[in-house]
Amino acid sequence: MKQDPSAGPVEPFQGCGGGSSESGSTDDELSSERYEAVLNSISDGVFTIDASGRITCFNRAAEQITGFSREEAVGQPCSTVFRSDICKDACALRYTMETKNPVVDLMVYIQTAAGEEIPVSISTALFRDKSGTVVGGVETFRDLRQVEALRARVKERYRFGDIITKSEQLLLLLDTLPTIAASGSTVLVTGESGTGKELVARAIHDSSGRVDGPFVAVNSAGIPDTLLEAELFGHEAGAFTGAVKAKPGRLGRAEGGTLFLDEIGDLPMQLQAKLLRVLQDRSYEPLGATEPKHADVRFVAATNRDLDDMVAEGTFRKDLYYRIKVFELRLPPLRERMGDVPLLADHFVTQLSNEQGKRVTGLSPDALKILMSHAFPGNVRELQNAVEHGFVLAAGSLIHVEHLPAWVRPTTPLVAEAETLEDLERAHILTTLRRNDYSRLATARQLGIHKTTLFRKIRKLGIELPDKDGRSAPDR
Repeated sequence: MKQDPSAGPVEPFQGCGGGSSESGSTDDELSSERYEAVLNSISDGVFTIDASGRITCFNRAAEQITGFSREEAVGQPCSTVFRSDICKDACALRYTMETKNPVVDLMVYIQTAAGEEIPVSISTALFRDKSGTVVGGVETFRDLRQVEALRARVKERYRFGDIITKSEQLLLLLDTLPTIAASGSTVLVTGESGTGKELVARAIHDSSGRVDGPFVAVNSAGIPDTLLEAELFGHEAGAFTGAVKAKPGRLGRAEGGTLFLDEIGDLPMQLQAKLLRVLQDRSYEPLGATEPKHADVRFVAATNRDLDDMVAEGTFRKDLYYRIKVFELRLPPLRERMGDVPLLADHFVTQLSNEQGKRVTGLSPDALKILMSHAFPGNVRELQNAVEHGFVLAAGSLIHVEHLPAWVRPTTPLVAEAETLEDLERAHILTTLRRNDYSRLATARQLGIHKTTLFRKIRKLGIELPDKDGRSAPDR
């Protein structure tokens, strides 16, 4: 029987809407009872709507998840009961009814009758009568609170302070942090720019006996040489023109806590000698002072430069180098721990959602594939910027490829898009080159071929390389 969409729910679902069947029921009424029994036996929430968007069916799991009873739900507009974060601007059921395209496993948040916001995964389909006419839609939804709790536990397992990783190399380093933090010794953190050296310094401070004291950072490369001494050690009134009153330096402000000396490789030679005295004698003199001051400070230094080479060149003092290198912690670049990309991307999305009040749940599989194929010369900082770029442009709950910045999107097809074996080989070699910062030697080693074979393949496949000489890249 063809049904007028304005006439209410289709007959097989009348029982689900709260109707009952008496003795002498028709086959349709018995069928309705069977539908209701099936729907109430599954753990996923299910509700149907008619053409006007009003709920016609609401199963038992839907009641349990949303907190609304069937009697409260049936006959109401679905947006007043199933209160999701996409209801106003991008209703999934309305999209399916207008485009005839289903929505599958879309994660959204709904607000229960008690006002609790919970994550659910929704799927939609068209609802047709016996003649095949579309008379509404059906939506199923799964409670993801347990899944989210499990994800949080997994994330916590791979977290130390604000550092998130599943890299065995980095996890081994993090395992030593509590012991190193408790020692009070000076620590040197090395690694490329953007690898998280300050996060490690903060983790050391937070795990030490100085956690209640201040954490003070000074970037040696970010302050002009003429101002750096006063900024670091402070000054007395009248020490120089414009010094109207005494001002403590970063060293004085870090008293009882930790001083983080970032980019120590950029510290001028004359200040290196003064810093060495502080490390040796635990005393220093502010500019214009006549008496030394005691420094009750824990030192953590960091650099992205090769201090061994600088010592050999005479641009960094050897005695200072060995003073700050009681413990050296090397942070691997992101390209050496690509398994961290999904974890970090998810963390940044969650962080941005909380900060900006915009509900984005993650990246699409294709967008994540793009990030996994990028070399990330800027390391974790570059990944954070890429995710934030995508977050701002995302119109729905997912960041898609088109939302990512141009600098991470490849100009050649990804492996999944390759149409021939030659395309596949070209994409694979190019991805490996990017991950090794275009070092031909490192790429050949990772591919398990001789470097001359790699050169030949690059020419044959027409792979365009950047102007820089990859042979000069670090040998990894």
